Amino acid sequence: MSEGLIWTKPFPREDRLREYVIPGLVDLKLCFIVQGPSGDIVYIANVPSPWRLAFDGEPDMAGIFGLEIAERLARAKDRLVAVGDRAVVEIMAGAEQIFEFRIQAVAAGDDEVHHLTTLVDRSDERHRERLLKALLREVSHRSKNLLAIIQSLALQTARHSRSLDFFLQKFRGRLYSLAQSQDLITDSSWRGAGLFSLIRQQTEKYLPENSDLVQIEGEDLMLTPNAALHIGLALHELVVNAVIHGGLLVNGKPVVVTCRQLETEDGASIEIVWEEPLSPAARLALENSEAHFGSTVLERVVPASVNGKAEYNVGGELIRYVICFPVEAAE
Repeated sequence: MSEGLIWTKPFPREDRLREYVIPGLVDLKLCFIVQGPSGDIVYIANVPSPWRLAFDGEPDMAGIFGLEIAERLARAKDRLVAVGDRAVVEIMAGAEQIFEFRIQAVAAGDDEVHHLTTLVDRSDERHRERLLKALLREVSHRSKNLLAIIQSLALQTARHSRSLDFFLQKFRGRLYSLAQSQDLITDSSWRGAGLFSLIRQQTEKYLPENSDLVQIEGEDLMLTPNAALHIGLALHELVVNAVIHGGLLVNGKPVVVTCRQLETEDGASIEIVWEEPLSPAARLALENSEAHFGSTVLERVVPASVNGKAEYNVGGELIRYVICFPVEAAE
């Protein structure tokens, strides 16, 4: 006997097939219900936990699943008049569980149509679908934010560029900084980035063999994705200026980056301080160069993006950059 994906060898007594099939289905914890033409239950097995099978008399659909669900299922069955007709009804049980009632009209061997209903628990699948949709919305939102940051960087870089080559050099560096920070954010499942990891990542590219020239002190705080991207940009500007204009590799004196949480008039805040030693020769070179190219990013773009304040000072024997922003921007 063959029908679709079902094949059986003819049995001397085909009614014995039931004795083989049903125990297997029961063992799989599959809930299935067979109803006669009048809707009476002929067989039922493995009622899921949100409902229960009552044993005081013959069970009925309303007694097991409740009147509302029983009526929905009955309306679906009324439309199944020929053998092979099918319907699917999705039922939510409580706040989390979702079940799919698959109903089909089957021949019972007595020229009457019976209905076979199979229940499939779709809770995990629907939960994954909802999670995936939420993640896609989050990715879309973050992608738009990232594009807005890139557009702002392009405009800001172009405004201070004297040539196309100068623009490309600066813009590529800033894009690379964003990409590096984004890697940390992605690795943390979009939670953000640890401050110490962000500092090391942004500085080690320019100091591959002299990473000890940047010393980190204080608290290793977790930054939100938005804060991580913008603080990463500030660190990029600082280390590039330190290597190119500040003579960091020549001085051999380390930069000290201090991170701490403190109370301000505006509430709990995070303060990051970059202190870079500056020799007289480096200071002179700095004053005669375009080292302040990144000052707009440091003093305006970054602090505004994290709802904070920043100061960038070059004087005496020290470059000092301080940025302070609310804790909420780092949670």
